[in-house]
This record gives sequence, structure tokens and C-alpha cells, in this order.
Amino acid sequence: MTPPGAHSADDAQLAALGYTSAFHRRMGLWANMALGFTYLSPLVGVYSLFAYSLSIGGPPAIWWIVIVGAGQLLVALVFGEVVSQYPLAGGIYPWTRRLWNRRYAWIVSWVYIWAIIVTVTAVAEFGGGFVAALFGVTATPAVVLLTAVGLLVIAFVVNYSGTRMLARIAKIGLAAELVGVIALGLFLLLFRREQPFTVFFGTLGAGGGDAYLGVFLAAALSGLFLFYGFEACGDVAEEVNDPTRQIPRAMILTILVGGVSGFLSYAGYVLAAPDAQLSAVIAGEDTDPIPTILESSLGTAGSKVFLVVTVVAFISCVLSLQAAGSRLLYAFARDRMLPASGWLSHVSSRHAVPTNALLVVCVVPVLICLFVYFQPDSLARVTAFAVCGIYVSFQAVVLAALRQRLLGWRPAGLWNLGSAGLAVNVLALAYGVFALVLLIKPAPGTETFLDRWIVAIGLAFVMGSGLLYLLLARPDRHSAHIPEGDAREVAAQLQQIRRDSRAAVSEEI
Repeated sequence: MTPPGAHSADDAQLAALGYTSAFHRRMGLWANMALGFTYLSPLVGVYSLFAYSLSIGGPPAIWWIVIVGAGQLLVALVFGEVVSQYPLAGGIYPWTRRLWNRRYAWIVSWVYIWAIIVTVTAVAEFGGGFVAALFGVTATPAVVLLTAVGLLVIAFVVNYSGTRMLARIAKIGLAAELVGVIALGLFLLLFRREQPFTVFFGTLGAGGGDAYLGVFLAAALSGLFLFYGFEACGDVAEEVNDPTRQIPRAMILTILVGGVSGFLSYAGYVLAAPDAQLSAVIAGEDTDPIPTILESSLGTAGSKVFLVVTVVAFISCVLSLQAAGSRLLYAFARDRMLPASGWLSHVSSRHAVPTNALLVVCVVPVLICLFVYFQPDSLARVTAFAVCGIYVSFQAVVLAALRQRLLGWRPAGLWNLGSAGLAVNVLALAYGVFALVLLIKPAPGTETFLDRWIVAIGLAFVMGSGLLYLLLARPDRHSAHIPEGDAREVAAQLQQIRRDSRAAVSEEI
């Protein structure tokens, strides 16, 4: 339930930041957490990279879920302090603007929006195979295209229906994810176990004769691909009740529950795999082992039920990605930082959602799906930079927050880390640099220059095009009237407002 006066306090803080919201505050803690969780989607993440990570690092690759989860929790703590002071729609864009300046925010958000658009395309494409399997249809390129477009359109319709419907479907997606990862993982672990628990401490020949440390580092993607999405909790800040307290909690819950879910799911699949199959996966001979594991463990009927759960999870994931991307575009356009800003910042008076921004985040992925249909080998290359782009955007926020701290900023949101904030911020940045190095370094087994450096090339292309547009078109000139780099001033203002409020209450008493 919403506490009495909560909306007025939320709107007052929004007004102090220079905005009047056009949204409805229909999300509580669990709906907000469900949005971030279904974007993070441990079911999608574990399924997508299970065979890949095992073939590189063997069963010990599971420990990357713990390592990356701890690192991303540090990032989420920094985000929590920022969003508590700046509960604004669009997340990373307004945060980087208010922590640094509008040009910095422009290039960071340019990278982030393309990473989201490419990610939603990839999720829809990969989900198409599950839809085809559910209905017993061969996943031909045409079928995958149609099902991917169908997922994108369904997500658009739900998003267009408003925040309340978005919250409901996100909660359904959360339930599906928990059944699909935690319940199934525990079932496999308890009743279908073929391997001893010590399997996670042996390489089983992964990496051949290479030193295992390098092999283990190469398997980092099994964790790095899983732990993003929690930032979506902040993208819808103007649609959340008591956002200064609830969004940081939702982000932390997303990381913790997502990490436990992913770990149990990954462990369940490894422990349920017979010796021969596990050896085939590590040798790279079995590139899609999970259907076989499920078929032998659950039977045909059980596998169909799991496919239903999986399709629901994919729909929820696409839904959350669209919601996050549309709010970022809206926030960008609201500050007149994009061409056609008036059109992109339009909010439906009936449904209180940014309809045109939603349309863009649906149509552009559809166009990319068409490109992939005609160039089927291009999907991996098109999406290669997406994870790296999101991590770059994350660390841009962490860096900007650290810069402000060194200049004297003390976060003034109702949720903050107090004296521990600086240490957490430094550790989060150090972790982020480490993660980016792992993401950019060439994947093992790649031979051509393009495939070895595709992540760096994709990131350079997106950042380069964004910088070129920024320098030539100067979109930031239209947004000079909106505050930037004001973290210390806003913190002082919020602290003064609270002192005045406490004084007024004391006088009344």
C-alpha cells in the first residue's frame, strides 16, 4: 500500500529537480523488482551461455556467477545512492547528466540505447526458437523471424496498455522465471543428480593443456552476460511509489535473487548431465545440451511445461527491455536532446506511457530482425558489442559518481551508504574496469581479425558515430536550460528541505 502523502512527497522531489511527471505511480517494490528481474532473466542468461561457458572453462565456470554477482552488487549500491537523489525516468541518462554534464550524458546514453535495442532484438530472436519448439515447428529462418516479430509486438501491446499492466505481466514473468530456474534447478539437484558436487572443482579437461587461470578468465561471460537489467528498476522511477527508498531495494533484490536463481539453475543442469554428455559439452561436440537434459529428467510432458514457462519468461524479458529503452528515449527527448524530440517525448494521456518512444523500441528491433533474416550469420556480430556497451554505460555512472564524491558530493537521497559510499564506489569502478577488459579481450578459438576484435569494433563504431553526431549536430545546444552537474547543489537543497520540514513539525508539536 502507498503511505499517506507519499505521492505528494515524490512529486515535490521531482519538482525540486525541475520536472513535472506525466506518468502514473502504479509500481510498488515487488513490481519494480520484477521488472528488473525479468530484464536480467537468469533463465535466458543461463540457457544462452551454458554450453559455451562449459566448453571453455568446464564446471568451475559456475563460480563466475558468484564473482560477477558480487561485483555488480557494488555497482547496484552506487546506482541506489544516485537514483535515491535523482528518481527520474530514463535512469542512466539523467544520472550521468546530473553527475557530470549533458555532453557526457549524451554519448553514454547513445551507447546504452543501442545496446538495449540490440539486446531486445537478440532476446526476441533467441526466443523464437523456443516458441517454435513449443508448437512442434521447425525453427527455420522464416519461423524465427515471425516468432521474434510476434514477441516484439506482444510486448509493445502490453507496454502500451500502461504501467499497471506492465507491473502485472512483470510479476507473472517473475513467477515464471522462479519456477523455471529455482524450482527446476532444485528438482534436478535433488532428484536427478548424476554428478558429485566436487565436479565444480575439477576442470574435466577444459582448456586442454593451457594454464587453467587463462581458461577460467575466458569463461567469464557466463557471469557477465547474466548480471545486468537491475538498472531498469530506475528507468521507470517516475512510475514507482516512494522511489527514493524502493528502487535501491529493488535493485539489490534483483541482483541477490537473480544470482541465487542463476547459480541453482546452472548447478542443476551440470549435476543432472550424465558423464558422456558432460564430456561432449566440454569438448564442444554438444552445443545445445539442455533440451536433452530436460527430456531425460522431466519427460516429454514436463519438457513442454518448461517450454511454456520459458516462452513466458522471454515475453517478460522483451517487455522489460522495451520499457527500459522507451523511458530512456523519452527522458532524452524530454530534455530536447534528440531529433524529433517533441514526437518522441509524447506521453499518452489515457495510458500515461511514452507511446512514440515505445514504437521506436519495437520497430527498430523488427528492422534488425529483417536484416538478420537476409544475413543470418550477422546476428552474433551485430549483438557482440551489446553486453560491453551496457557495462560501459554502467561504469560511466560509477565514474561520474566517484568524480562528484571527490569534489565533495555526499548523496542526499533517503537511501544512502553513508561513510561506506566512497569505498564502495572505488571498488565498483575497479570491478567494472576488470569486467570490461574481460569483455573486450578476444574470445578463445577465434581466428580472423574481425571475429577476434568484434566487441571492440562494435563499441568503437557506436561510440564513434555518436561522437561524430554530437560534434556536428550539437544536440546538446537545445538542452542548455536543463540543469547538469548539480549533484552537490541538489544534495544541499534536499538536506535543507528536510531540515525545514523537521523544524515545521517541531513547531506544530
